[in-house]
Amino acid sequence: MASIGIITYDYKHLKTEQVLRNLFAGNTDGDQYTLFALKFTPRSPRKELFCHRPNQFTGMETSELANKYGLPFIECETDIDISSGCDLYMITGAGIISEACIQGKRIINCHSGIIPMTRGLDSFKWAIIDHKPIGNTLHYIDKNVDEGDIIAVKQTPLYSDDTLSMFATRHYYEEIIMLANYKYYLRNPENTFSKVERCEPYRRMPLAIEEKLEDEFLKYKAQFSIKRHND
Repeated sequence: MASIGIITYDYKHLKTEQVLRNLFAGNTDGDQYTLFALKFTPRSPRKELFCHRPNQFTGMETSELANKYGLPFIECETDIDISSGCDLYMITGAGIISEACIQGKRIINCHSGIIPMTRGLDSFKWAIIDHKPIGNTLHYIDKNVDEGDIIAVKQTPLYSDDTLSMFATRHYYEEIIMLANYKYYLRNPENTFSKVERCEPYRRMPLAIEEKLEDEFLKYKAQFSIKRHND
């Protein structure tokens, strides 16, 4: 039996809700989970032409989630307040975690890109523009952005009849399932992208580049798509 800390926000958060739902639908092996809720102030939504992830701030309040699953709920002013008493931590919602918080902890994150080939923000969109494989990476975090020791990488299937929206939705839910099944990947690590070039972290995609996304996706699909098994 292990103690697991879940790092999230003190606010309604869809990904946290979805990860917990999938996590507690399976066998938790009697592990004890604690929610560490970081202060969050909602911001005005930024303009984007294609939303590749659902609105995260439409889920249940994390305090309600803790009550639903019978979990301790600890509010944290900063990540320094996250205690070091857990065997393992996972991030379901947080900004960049400070080096002081990381010290002495094993913290798992699931990045929506293939590390170290695709790091930073809007990784899904940038991978399409740059014609790189798209997948999710389960990894331990360190002081660098989207690096740290890799546990598993899983490429997201792209089918020939997919729309951009269908592909983005599948990719997002692969991230949820991968994080909820972190114990499986700890026992069965996998990474077929261990010898890829390291890139610098991406920033938010400018609208002038995002305007090309739909057209680039058609080219991308021609390069990376596969047939469904029942075709």
